[in-house]
Amino acid sequence: MVQRNLVKCYEQAFRENREMTALTDYFKKENFSYYEMAKEIAKLHLLFEKAGIQPDDKIALMGRNNPRWCIAYIATITYGAILVPILQDFNANDVINILNHSESRMLFIGDQHWDIVEEDRLDTVTCAFSLTDYHCVWEKEGTELKDFISNMTIHYRERYPNGFRNEDICYKEVPNEHIALINYTSGTTGNSKGVILTHNNLVSNVDFAIKEKIFFKGSRTLAFLPLAHAYGCMFDFLTPLAHGSHITLLGKMPTPKILVEAMAEVKPHVICCVPMVLEKIYRKQVAPMLEKGALKYAVRIPLIDTAIYSVIRNKLLSAFGGEVNLFIVGGAAINPETEEFLQRIKFPLTVGYGMTECAPLISVTIDWENFKPGSVGKYLKEYCEVKIDSKDPQNIPGEILVKGEQVMAGYYKNEEATSAVLTEDGWLHTGDMGTIDEDGTIYIKGRCKTMILGANGQNIYPEEIESKLNTLYLVSESLIVEREGKLVALVYPDYSQAKIDGVPDDKIEEILKGNLTELNSLVANYEKVSSLIVYPTEFEKTPKKSIKRYLYKI
Repeated sequence: MVQRNLVKCYEQAFRENREMTALTDYFKKENFSYYEMAKEIAKLHLLFEKAGIQPDDKIALMGRNNPRWCIAYIATITYGAILVPILQDFNANDVINILNHSESRMLFIGDQHWDIVEEDRLDTVTCAFSLTDYHCVWEKEGTELKDFISNMTIHYRERYPNGFRNEDICYKEVPNEHIALINYTSGTTGNSKGVILTHNNLVSNVDFAIKEKIFFKGSRTLAFLPLAHAYGCMFDFLTPLAHGSHITLLGKMPTPKILVEAMAEVKPHVICCVPMVLEKIYRKQVAPMLEKGALKYAVRIPLIDTAIYSVIRNKLLSAFGGEVNLFIVGGAAINPETEEFLQRIKFPLTVGYGMTECAPLISVTIDWENFKPGSVGKYLKEYCEVKIDSKDPQNIPGEILVKGEQVMAGYYKNEEATSAVLTEDGWLHTGDMGTIDEDGTIYIKGRCKTMILGANGQNIYPEEIESKLNTLYLVSESLIVEREGKLVALVYPDYSQAKIDGVPDDKIEEILKGNLTELNSLVANYEKVSSLIVYPTEFEKTPKKSIKRYLYKI
């Protein structure tokens, strides 16, 4: 059990950083200091009391990233109740299924999302509150919470007649073994998987970040990953909040133009993102620059290339606000070409690895100068053990197994799914294949479920082939699948690049199929791709921007 207590982290942060800005809504320009945030939490605690919320009761939360989303989250866990964050990408049926499966009693929701909820299908939810201003949008007859929250100022003054003081920021004792949240990885009906995460699971990640000094008091971060997802929630919200950082919230994944504008204004010190963001910037801005005129030849001359790389590095850092100390990439594999170039120019990049079931962090190397290319960093040795299910873990890939402080308690009301991934002695089967160095550095090879068995028994990891294919001309994204015993590439073209280069639409497929020869020269004999199929639209993705592979197997 981690010694640091999660609830006390935020109690201390609110007291020590009272006048500092905690949350900013980028578009609304609405700010909350740590003190103002604590006052709003106190009001929600009065609401919970009135509603009769108990420690094992669930409170659901669904909406875009905004300050009131964050306040409702912290109010729930500091009260000792259990939070159920719901991704805003889920459809109406998924939302109802999650609310009913989790037995949530109360719901905080964005106005546009409430429009899709059919209240007569809610089994346990008795009231819903808007994330715009916390007004009651719906309650069951006899609940009497609409009037209560409408008169919150009166109730608040009755509770704090002398004003809300620092000593009033004092939360009940919530032990680390208590459940903090149930995080649903999907909205499926028949076999819903709600990941049970305890306060200890969450604080293990927070404790790691504090000890590694990822953030600092007054540091700035720009949160654009969905906070209902474990990765964004931990490193764009929970961890910086515990440090006394200033968090600026973008309502959803922005366009590159808006993101660059926001970076220039916020000037974040730490940026957490998925690989897609960096790869788009590299492929659209940096790679074309390196292929033009004298620059193409200058980068091949040792002394000159160092100076050029320094200029490119500074330009990139300026594009991200100019004050970035660390760029943490996670959620999916980063393209090797992009990673190699960023390392070459000494960009402060590190790649981490995790999953919702680990709250989410399993491995990362915070000292980016010692980050090993192609890896996902060192596993968190103070908090967990990692082993590879292989007779030669350093050379032969096997499934990655994790045991430790951050490993979930199981799946909510789903013993079958729990026993399938958690052994009796606490080892979590991640479903990922990889190897590990003597120093604990992990290398991901692919998913167990996506691994393809070659004709001669070789293990083929489609992700590795895709990473090479994605670097070739006019390839925007790709999937490698097995069909009739052969490897086939599904490719979505980079239409915007084709337009810039003046490539007519009827020539795109010819160019892409011509890439097969180059691709097959880059892979092993058993990894050669037999054919290529052009897809006219982007592949459907999960909220964390991973392609839904199961949709394209046939």
